[in-house]
Amino acid sequence: MSDIHLASSIEGPAGAPVIILANPIGTSRAIWDAQARVLRDQHRLLRFELRGHGAPGAQSDAPPGPYSIADLGADVLGLIREYGVTSAAYCGISLGGMIGLWLAARAPERISSLVVCCTAITPMPSRQAWLDRAELVRSSGMAAISEMIPPRWFTPEFIAREPAAVAFVMDMLKHTDPAGYAGCGAAIAGLDLAPELRAITAPTLVIAGAEDQAAPPWQGAVTAAGVPDARLMVIRGTSHLAPYQTPGPVTAAILAHLAASNR
Repeated sequence: MSDIHLASSIEGPAGAPVIILANPIGTSRAIWDAQARVLRDQHRLLRFELRGHGAPGAQSDAPPGPYSIADLGADVLGLIREYGVTSAAYCGISLGGMIGLWLAARAPERISSLVVCCTAITPMPSRQAWLDRAELVRSSGMAAISEMIPPRWFTPEFIAREPAAVAFVMDMLKHTDPAGYAGCGAAIAGLDLAPELRAITAPTLVIAGAEDQAAPPWQGAVTAAGVPDARLMVIRGTSHLAPYQTPGPVTAAILAHLAASNR
């Protein structure tokens, strides 16, 4: 059982079904704001910050790393117990989706349905690239990676058209604790979720961005093929942070999946 304190919040009608919304590395729970405005009317939303992530003054603990996906999954199980949640739907982006796959395989009684967005099951582009990035932020801080991130997370058109929206996310990255980012980066470097996929019984939707370089659609196809009865949806004109860049199609897909899972 994890004893790590995660900054978190829960909102929505008492007694409504719970949805856990999990973030990518280097972002905060605000990445889900567009979905939250729609989902919170009929669902109870549990949002949290990864280790070392969150707004200044409201960050989760960042113990010395490296971390593993199992460590981060145990953090979420501790949060579920803290809030008295028996089971919940789970939606995760990138690292948040990796944690969701691990949870659905290792604690199936806790995950009633699963949506993974822009998620890889092996380190992309490579294990060494993530180890190098973790070392870079440990030695030089978050500013050292600030220029390399936008082209990995957004399409060029979005970067040119929506500079304020990109700046909002880059501010999340800037305020991430380097120790927490590096520890989470090491968890991605050690990623190998392929053996876990066959154990997942929750109804699963895999969403990929057609222009995602960080977790290309072929990774989504491999994931969907490995999870029994999973469905794959590829959304055009979007990249790694698809729920943020193209919230309409992603939110609609989540709602449709939840409705189908509850029939």
